Amino acid sequence: MTQKHYTQAPLPFQGQKRRWGKEFRQALQAFPQCTTVVDLFGGSGLLSRMAKDAMPHARVIYNDFDGYTRRIAALPRTNALLERIRPVVAPVPENKRLPAGLRDRVLELVRQEEREAGYVDYVTLSASLLFSMKYANNLAELERETLYNSLRQSPYEATGYLDGLEVVHEDYRALFARWRHRPDALFLVDPPYLSTDTHTYTGYWRLRDYLDVLHTLHGTNYIYFTSDKSQLVELCGWLEANHPVANPFRGAVRLERGTNVNYASRYTDIMLYKPLLNTD
Repeated sequence: MTQKHYTQAPLPFQGQKRRWGKEFRQALQAFPQCTTVVDLFGGSGLLSRMAKDAMPHARVIYNDFDGYTRRIAALPRTNALLERIRPVVAPVPENKRLPAGLRDRVLELVRQEEREAGYVDYVTLSASLLFSMKYANNLAELERETLYNSLRQSPYEATGYLDGLEVVHEDYRALFARWRHRPDALFLVDPPYLSTDTHTYTGYWRLRDYLDVLHTLHGTNYIYFTSDKSQLVELCGWLEANHPVANPFRGAVRLERGTNVNYASRYTDIMLYKPLLNTD
């Protein structure tokens, strides 16, 4: 059977890098010396998946920082739940609000699933029932929202998505510490963005947490993602110019891509990469 090459994550995920596929694969070519790829903030696993497809002989370590593999494991039940919801919302036009009676029936199906399974993939459910880019992480949050008929008609599919990946669940600092002195290791660094919506990510991130991540960029091979809202790149440039502080972005290749959150919100997505051999 031919291996499917995923260009986007199989389940909804806030902040997945599907629009960076071409540029990311090109960036990987700058690291021919790397035989191990360490995805410190694995997110949806899409970067790990694309790295393994582009570098089939490399060891790719996917740090499942946000519990995405649990969502994949629950996919059969998630598809079954959505299948039970479809006929309930069928009378409502696509992307239109559910009236109170149908909304109550949908919520009761979700409550029943949580009682029986003990777990519901609320992120995938949010993509099917909430207004665009809104997410609920639990039943209480879903019950507070207006529900819509946004269900896709086909089931979700994730066959082979994790094949060949080494999945770990660790604090990124511990994982980085094990590999930081290996010149053949490439670090994929895609933490939750500063000053953007991180509602579905695990834990609460402060400015200090974002700055701590920059330690992973000193003296390593890296591909790093951020946005113009964080202004971390500018901060590092200012510190280098005004204080004796090493700038981890000095000499890095920088690519930008405009991203629309909705009709009223836009920011610039940034990818920077720098092989260890480039020490300028």
